Amino acid sequence: MSEEEEKAPQEESPYQTRGFRFVIGTVASALLTGLASEILNQSLDSGGWVQWIGLGVTVLLGAITITQYGPAIRRSWRRTGESAPELHATAEEAEQWMIALGSHAGGMGAAEWYALHEEWLRNLLMTEKPHVDTIDDFARICDALEAWYVRRADPDALLQLSDLLSAAAEVCGRRDLAELAAARAATAYRMLGDLDTASTRLGISDNIATHTRTAAAMTTRRQVERALLSLARADRSPAGNDRDDAVLNARDRLDEARLKRPGPDLAADVAIAINLAVVHLYQQDAEGALDHLRPAVARATAASDLSGQAHALELMGVAAWMQDNKHEAVSRWDHAAHLYAEIDEREGHARCLQHLGSAEVVAGHLSDALELLEQSAMLRRTESEILLKYLDAARQTSELPVVADDAPRRTASWLKRLVRSLKGFVGRPL
Repeated sequence: MSEEEEKAPQEESPYQTRGFRFVIGTVASALLTGLASEILNQSLDSGGWVQWIGLGVTVLLGAITITQYGPAIRRSWRRTGESAPELHATAEEAEQWMIALGSHAGGMGAAEWYALHEEWLRNLLMTEKPHVDTIDDFARICDALEAWYVRRADPDALLQLSDLLSAAAEVCGRRDLAELAAARAATAYRMLGDLDTASTRLGISDNIATHTRTAAAMTTRRQVERALLSLARADRSPAGNDRDDAVLNARDRLDEARLKRPGPDLAADVAIAINLAVVHLYQQDAEGALDHLRPAVARATAASDLSGQAHALELMGVAAWMQDNKHEAVSRWDHAAHLYAEIDEREGHARCLQHLGSAEVVAGHLSDALELLEQSAMLRRTESEILLKYLDAARQTSELPVVADDAPRRTASWLKRLVRSLKGFVGRPL
């Protein structure tokens, strides 16, 4: 952008300057007329005539001002009057689709709606001027977009969303929304792999925490986020004390979140149970993971939460593979893949196809493996190193990847994407 273009918005247009001068002229005329009337009344005893003339000039200038500036004022009032109901209606619609996202009844329709409207919603937030009367609807649209960005594994868009909410919260003096924006930024930075900045943002969220009705839910969200940060650190650490400590810290955070969560919430129960199962898988405790995953599947089914059900089934497949029960693992992954496809959750679908393809590679069924792995690659938004290795093996261009029979390390590799896609505490708690 050129220097002239940057300065342009700061320059007053002739229209604005003219209107401003008329307003000032009207006020000045009234003041000067009053002063002149007082002086002449003292000297010539004719102030009454001057006052009437001055009032006439004031009325004339006022009429010109209204004529000149009135249409702009009316347009501004009309825009303000129309903006609030429009934003409210948009927030209502977005919230309904957010609830439907991942559900049995409307999961596919919700995914299609987001695909069509995401850019429009984002542009609406970028152009909407924050106002105390509309900030809650603004935040609800942010919540809806967050659910989509987390599901699509799009941390850059999520970070931009956090910045928009943070700026709006500052303008409107809403500490509760500033608290949420900081926690949301932490999620984005974790997904980007910047764990230190993510931890810093969580600290900021802690420092500006409020005592509103959402306080308990926000505390729970931060606990879950810290657990996910610990799991991410564990994934980066070699086997040993540091890795074990990070996993234990994640478990403690999740236990605290489970015990202190605000009221009954099936979706929250499912999310926490899945995270606890991940902890057990990191500890190579397949049976301990299944103890959390079986009730998670039941709760997700009761809540018609196909996304949660698919996540749990996918992890049950990982646990079965760790127990060397390959037939059970393939059955679970196949079921999860169908559920992900039903709600158009492409990242999850791609992961399950990769699991199934890698199992076929291990079994020596290379043509079947190649078909599954190529489908997985088509669905993925980003490249997967392990997927490329299995593709090479399926094409008989390389040896079988070393991680194929290394269950603990393989589990960690599979879970890197999974642990960041949990949605139970994503979005503004209500």
